Amino acid sequence: MKTVDCDYFIVGSGMAGLMCALHLAPHGKTVLVTKGRLEDCNTNFAQGGICCVMDPADSFDKHARDTMIAGAWLGRSKVVHEICEHAPAGIRDLVECGVKFAKKPDGTWDLTREGGHSARRILHAGDITGEKCEAAMVRRLKRTNVDFREQTIVIDLVMTKRLSIPGENRCIGAYVLDKESGEIYAIRSPNTILATGGCGKVYLYTCNPDTATGDGIALAWRAGAKIENMEFIQFHPTCLYHPNAKRFLISEAVRGEGAELVDRRGRPFMKKYDPRGSLAPRDIVARSIDSEMKRTGDDCVYLDIREKGRRYLMTRFPNIYRKCMEFGIDMAEDLIPVVPAAHYTCGGIKAGTDGSTSIPGLSAVGECASTGLHGANRLASNSLMEALVCARLTAARLAERPEKWGAGKGRRGPDRPAIPAWKTGSAVPPDEAVLVAHMWDEIRRLMWDYVGIVRTDKRLDRAARRIKTLRREIRDYYFRYLVTPDTLELRNLAVCAELIVRSARKRRESRGLHYTLDYPKMSKTIRQTEIDGFKG
Repeated sequence: MKTVDCDYFIVGSGMAGLMCALHLAPHGKTVLVTKGRLEDCNTNFAQGGICCVMDPADSFDKHARDTMIAGAWLGRSKVVHEICEHAPAGIRDLVECGVKFAKKPDGTWDLTREGGHSARRILHAGDITGEKCEAAMVRRLKRTNVDFREQTIVIDLVMTKRLSIPGENRCIGAYVLDKESGEIYAIRSPNTILATGGCGKVYLYTCNPDTATGDGIALAWRAGAKIENMEFIQFHPTCLYHPNAKRFLISEAVRGEGAELVDRRGRPFMKKYDPRGSLAPRDIVARSIDSEMKRTGDDCVYLDIREKGRRYLMTRFPNIYRKCMEFGIDMAEDLIPVVPAAHYTCGGIKAGTDGSTSIPGLSAVGECASTGLHGANRLASNSLMEALVCARLTAARLAERPEKWGAGKGRRGPDRPAIPAWKTGSAVPPDEAVLVAHMWDEIRRLMWDYVGIVRTDKRLDRAARRIKTLRREIRDYYFRYLVTPDTLELRNLAVCAELIVRSARKRRESRGLHYTLDYPKMSKTIRQTEIDGFKG
């Protein structure tokens, strides 16, 4: 079996992964793998923008307070302040990559506002901010010596404990599958960084790309890492409701610029649920829309921004305007039909702002990590900010205190371990792909029905029983047949589903994104929901 050696091994090609690679490239051999193209990630779909205090009338304290309020006070205050204060440095990194954020005619930043924010502090590049950031970072990456490998999916992390190597259990790399050639090989590194994004595809309706199957979270859990707060899955309130509009978001910035949520008769309804109206945080807006749809029996609600006029809408939201027109919806004249959809994973691998996890040699950055920034609900546009800042801090830690393979007496780091060849045993090529498709569909449907925006103990119990059975069936399938990308994603998806349910059953209160009819009030006690990594 081929083994590729490097100093830094990064999994994922969104903002967190690319920024880690750009910062680490000067410090050692860096390999980055992604299971699709570099551009196939959540960052590329981000519309609204990136939070950063830029207005003299604003402050880091105000930003931190808005973040804590949105997160139902579950966020870690020290972490929140640290990330908010480091945001300007992250923005400078993007500007150096060539990102051109919108400015006003006088040359100042054209800051916008979104739900939950008390001030305008969101930098944007039109309504395709993520796409422009991703493109700029990819261009810069291709001018470095980073070894990036597309169409490469990680099977499992390689742990010293499983190789019976004495000493502390640490990560020394991973087995990976080349999707195009079918080759399985190892990437060996003293520093593995997971930047794999979230697990939105665990739900039937999501605005996430097909790659969002929770791979990093599942990989880390199977390796023994601590996982926390997985019950907090954010549902974006305004996903375009149209049979042909797969996972297209109507950015929260549309509401920030004055759009109102209305019923099919054009009547605003959000003030009934929250005094902030359509600019309430996402958890409240999504729950309010869910309640309104159940009350009226309607399939969707609507956004009304017609008063802004066609010229303004075409200039401020050109991509959204164009996409709506493709489906026969003119934002300047028509109401925009929207529904909530799974959007962001607020919990994940327990990690510091510098990416450190409970496992030596393993770091986690971005959406797959739970740093304590988001708490029980993510404030709009804080996600790309976190990815930028934590990628920078993670790279600084690894560059300042580099883990290198030991080379005799006095040399820091573990000895370079031998990674055994991947064993297929008696596995045979899969002959019925329909089994994988069926299990995939069942998980997503039961998560939507039983573990969605509003939960109950009875629904969670039903979900737990069925997921336990499904995971057993998936495990049997995994060992019986040769691995395929679909099988690996299904396996990871099922792990994430179980972690979400287990976390939700532990939290006997309603807080932020976790709302249960059995415990509708928020507890006075603030606690994280932690799950230990797999011990097998």
